[in-house]
Amino acid sequence: MKTIAISGSPRENVGKRDAKELRYQGKVPAVLYGGKEQVHFAFTSTELNDAIYSPEASFVEINVGGKTSKAIVKELQFHPLTDLLVHVDFLELFDDKEITMEIPVKLTGTSPGVKMGGKLVQKLRKLRVKALPKNMPQVVEVSIEKLEVGNLFRVRDLATANYTVTNTPEDTIVSVAMSRALKQAENAAKGK
Repeated sequence: MKTIAISGSPRENVGKRDAKELRYQGKVPAVLYGGKEQVHFAFTSTELNDAIYSPEASFVEINVGGKTSKAIVKELQFHPLTDLLVHVDFLELFDDKEITMEIPVKLTGTSPGVKMGGKLVQKLRKLRVKALPKNMPQVVEVSIEKLEVGNLFRVRDLATANYTVTNTPEDTIVSVAMSRALKQAENAAKGK
């Protein structure tokens, strides 16, 4: 899993006035929880851009006052008008504790149904994956090599090794629908 490093400074005061002052200085207040105690800190918002504005899932390595912790972004808060990052919640990772993350779906191969003129419809772009941090995949690969027109690939069809997908097993990830041109060609063939 890709890891992004950020460094923050500990916050002495925790409150609205202090948070407003930090934002005025171009910093983002944040909290790291999940360990023995919560750590309140502030960092420059541009340090986290690679984790926020990327389709890929990633871990975050946080350095606050010389202490390094591995975490994931649990919640982001944005300003409603300016879309600036206002607050971040991080969940600390431990090697022996399972976590749940949204992992992107990557389609591999070429569908024979699409080659025949079918339309590829991807219903789920991310899946909820539960695993230990060391087993967390970067992407969930779905092979569409065997998808004919009218076929679909569901969550239950996934072959997972060291992780569990917590979405409903009946959810469709990707399907190949009949395109309008293919329907017209089929109707024309029946009509003759």
